[in-house]
Amino acid sequence: MSSKRSLFVRLVPCRCLRGEEETVTSLDYSHCSLEQVPKEVFSFEKTLEELYLDANQIEELPKQLFNCQLLYRLSLPDNDLTVLPPGIANLINLRELDVSKNSIQEFPEIIKNCKVLAIVEASVNPISKLPEGFTQLLSLTQLYLNDAFLEFLPASFGRLTKLQILELRENQLKMLPKSMHKLTQLERLDLGSNEFTEVPEVLEQLTGIRELWMDGNKLTFLPGMIGALKQLRYLDVSKNSLDMVDEQISGCENLQDLLLSNNALTQLPGSIGSLKRLTTLKVDDNQLMYLPDTIGGLTTLDELDCAFNEIEALPSTTGQCVNLRTFAADHNLLTQMPPEMGSLKNVTVLFLHSNKLESLPEEMGDMQKLKVINLSDNKLKNLPYSFTKLNQMTAMWLSENQSKPLIPLQKEEDQETHKTVLTNYMFPQQTRTEDYVPSSDSESFNPSLWEEQRKQRAQVAFECDEDKDERETPPREGNLKRYPTPYPDELKNMVKTAQSVAHRLKEDESGDEAGKETKANERNNIGVQDVGVKVIESPCTNGRAVEMEPTAKMNSHQNYEPIDSLDNHSVERIPLKNSDNLRTVVNHDDTLEDSEELSYEEEEMKIAEMRPPLFEISLNQPKVVALSKDKKR
Repeated sequence: MSSKRSLFVRLVPCRCLRGEEETVTSLDYSHCSLEQVPKEVFSFEKTLEELYLDANQIEELPKQLFNCQLLYRLSLPDNDLTVLPPGIANLINLRELDVSKNSIQEFPEIIKNCKVLAIVEASVNPISKLPEGFTQLLSLTQLYLNDAFLEFLPASFGRLTKLQILELRENQLKMLPKSMHKLTQLERLDLGSNEFTEVPEVLEQLTGIRELWMDGNKLTFLPGMIGALKQLRYLDVSKNSLDMVDEQISGCENLQDLLLSNNALTQLPGSIGSLKRLTTLKVDDNQLMYLPDTIGGLTTLDELDCAFNEIEALPSTTGQCVNLRTFAADHNLLTQMPPEMGSLKNVTVLFLHSNKLESLPEEMGDMQKLKVINLSDNKLKNLPYSFTKLNQMTAMWLSENQSKPLIPLQKEEDQETHKTVLTNYMFPQQTRTEDYVPSSDSESFNPSLWEEQRKQRAQVAFECDEDKDERETPPREGNLKRYPTPYPDELKNMVKTAQSVAHRLKEDESGDEAGKETKANERNNIGVQDVGVKVIESPCTNGRAVEMEPTAKMNSHQNYEPIDSLDNHSVERIPLKNSDNLRTVVNHDDTLEDSEELSYEEEEMKIAEMRPPLFEISLNQPKVVALSKDKKR
C-alpha cells in the first residue's frame, strides 16, 4: 500500500450541535488470528475509511463489509481467501486494495465498477488471467501481480493509460499486447522470471520508463532499440542467455545501473564507455576475455563487478574510473595488475582472489582508502613494500582459511629483484589443484580435511570372545564394531572389585617379603591369557614397595600365558608416599556385577574372565589409561 497507518484506531472528530463526538474511521485487526471479519466493524460502516485485516485466517468476506460506502483502503494480505466476492463493486470509493498472499483465482468482472481504484496488490495468488472488466479500471496507477499464473494479458490492457508501476514478475508471460504502447506514463516495469525469449518490441515506445527488469528470462540478444529509452535509469537483464549487447545501448544516456550478470557474453560493446552517468556495472559470471578500453570513460562508476570470467588482463584505462569504491575481479585468469590501479584512490573493497597473480605493482600502495583486499588463491611470492602505507586496511585475506583478517607481515629483500618486499609464512602462495583441500593457518576444524584423513585411518574393532575367529581376518573397510559403554553402576562395580583386591593385598603386607611375593604370585596366577594385571603394592615396613611385572615383552598379537611363579620375573622396588596411593591396574571390558558378597574363588574367576581394553583404577582418582599388552611366548 502506498501509505502507512500510524495508529491502531484513528479517531476523527465530528462536530455536532450537541457537542463534539468522535467517529471511528480506521480499524486495524492485523495479526489477530481471526477466522472471520469481526462484527464490530459493521457498527462503523457509515464512517469507516480504512480497514486492515492483514495476516489472519479469514476465508470469506461477509456481505455486510461491502456496505462500508466510505471505505477507500481495504487491506487483506496473507489470509485464506479463495474468492473475491462481486460485492466488492459496491465499494465505489475504494482506491487501494491489497489481497496478496491468498488463494484467489480470479477477479470478478464487475470489479470494473470500482471506478476510482488506483492501487491493486494481488501478488502470490493463483490468478491465471485478468477479466476484460479489469482493463476498465481507468484510474489504476499501480498494479502488482507478481508470482501468479498469468500466461498473457488482455488485448485491451493498453486502456490503463494512467499506469505508472506494473509488476508482473514470476509468471509465464511470453509476450506483451501491442496496446501497451499507450502506457506513456509507465515508469517501472518488472517482467523478471517469465518466459520471454526476446525483448518485446512495444517497449521501444515506452519512452518514459525509468526502471526495467527482465532478469531470469530466456533472452539471447539485447537489441539496439533499448537505446530509445532515454529516461531509463535501471536495467536488469541478468540471468538470461545473452551473448551480445548492441552498441546502441549508449543511447540510454541516463542509465545508472546496468546488470548483465549470469549470461554468456564474450565481450562488451565499446560504446559502453559513453554511459557517463553509470554508477553500477555488473558483468560477473559471463565468458568475457577482456574489458574494452573505453571502460575508462565511466568516470562516475562506483561499483564494478567482473568476477567469474576469463579475463587475462585489465586495461590500463581502468585507472580512470577515479570514483570507483568497490572492485571485484576475482575468479579470472589475471596474471598481473596494471600500475594505473594506483589511481583508484577511492576504492575501499578490492577482490582479486582466485586468479594467477604472481606480483602486484608498487603503485597499489597509493590506494589509501583501501580497507579490504582478498588476494587468496593466487601465485604471489610476496607483497610490495608500499602496502605499509595502507593505513586504513582492516582485512587482508591471503588464504581462504585465514584465522584472522590481518596477519602480520615482515620486511624482506627479494632475492630476484633485490627490492624490499613484505612477506610471511603464507608466501609463496601455492597453486590450487583439482583435489585441493584448503589448509588453515590455525588449528580450526576443517571438515573436508578431516573426512579425507578419516578414510585413511586404520579401521577399528572392539572384539569379544565370540569374535576370536574373526581376529585372524584382516579388517575390512567400514567393519567397525563397538560394544556399549558400561553404565555408571557397572563402573562402580569395577571399582569395588579393584578395591577388594587391593584390600587383600594390604592384609598380606604384614608378612615377610618372600611370603608376600608367593601370595602375590598365587593371586595373580589366574588365566592371564586374556587379561594383563599389573600390581603396585602398598609400602612395606621398610618404606619400600614391591612392583611385580613380567620381564618378557607382551605382544598383542600373541596369546598371554599364566604367571605361575616369580622365578622368571624381575622385581623392582619403588617408594610410595603412603597407603592412600595404593592402586590396582586391571584390564577388562566385561562388566562385573556387585562383588562384595562373592567368595574369594568366585572373584578370582571373575577377574580371570576380564580382557582388554585396559583400565587403571585408582582408589583416590579413578581414571582410564592405555597400557601395553606386548608379550612373548
